Amino acid sequence: MSKETQVPEPKWLAYVTILRTDEPAARMRVLRTLDSLGCAVLREGVYLLPDNDINRRGLMRLTDHISRLNGSAYLLPVTATNEPQALAFRGLFDRSESYDELIKTVQSLETGFGISEPASIARVLAKQRREFEAISALDFFPSPRRELAARTLENAEEKVRGLVFPDTPKAAPVTRSGRHYFRRVWATRVPLWADRLASAWLVRRFIDPEASLIWLEKTQECPVTAIGFGFEGAAFANSKSGVTFEHLLANFDLQNNAALAKIAALVHYLDTGGEPVAEAAGVETLLQGAQRRSTNTDELFSESEKTFDLLYDAYTEEPRKT
Repeated sequence: MSKETQVPEPKWLAYVTILRTDEPAARMRVLRTLDSLGCAVLREGVYLLPDNDINRRGLMRLTDHISRLNGSAYLLPVTATNEPQALAFRGLFDRSESYDELIKTVQSLETGFGISEPASIARVLAKQRREFEAISALDFFPSPRRELAARTLENAEEKVRGLVFPDTPKAAPVTRSGRHYFRRVWATRVPLWADRLASAWLVRRFIDPEASLIWLEKTQECPVTAIGFGFEGAAFANSKSGVTFEHLLANFDLQNNAALAKIAALVHYLDTGGEPVAEAAGVETLLQGAQRRSTNTDELFSESEKTFDLLYDAYTEEPRKT
């Protein structure tokens, strides 16, 4: 490569800290912040980052915080004195191992295609997507491993999307007043998560208040007299146009209910990823808590009903006038 086309060697920031040892909690917060910024450790109390505006601002904010803790920190510009040192500095920020681990995890999920619940795989992939974004945010020198990780993740997401949203014909629209859907047995499969739990809640609260709900094991046949929902081959299931909850809204003419539409967006994100919803993390924590507390599926559903009732009430509450 000619000198005219060579990429200039990056400049560096050395960050020297002197932290109090008699406040371990405060010290740990500082160390975690340094780690979140992507700092490499040169030795105890001395850290390195590429010199750019974002990193400078982050370290300067941390310096103010350290000062309030009665510690001290010094931000120093550094230049590599020779090529071996420059390569050594770059090597401290090599994220290849992190990308390789992510690629291995994503590829291992493919063994579950057609066996595990597609929605469960989609949730794991959503977690790997967040992991990829976290690694990328601190990848100051992008490499082919980053591109390979991105392609591997995108390919897996596309395959799982096809499993979660199969290209199946839409069910014929029905009306809420149809007697066919009153006092019926409604069946879905375990394990229950956001879409199945929310759909069961929707059935009980808005579609068939006197419904009987049954929970089918993976290999258990759905009774011919039951209305299946939330699994492949059911009367109401995922398709390319949405998750089961969204199909129930459309088929029972509930899609214009603004509160239910908001819950639908949240359920879609929790079950399959996609457009983030602000409340999703909190609702996910509540549902995970319900899973831990419950000793059986009926208890889990009962706990989840409280969560969706509260969500619905919050979404329908009139804004307070000031």
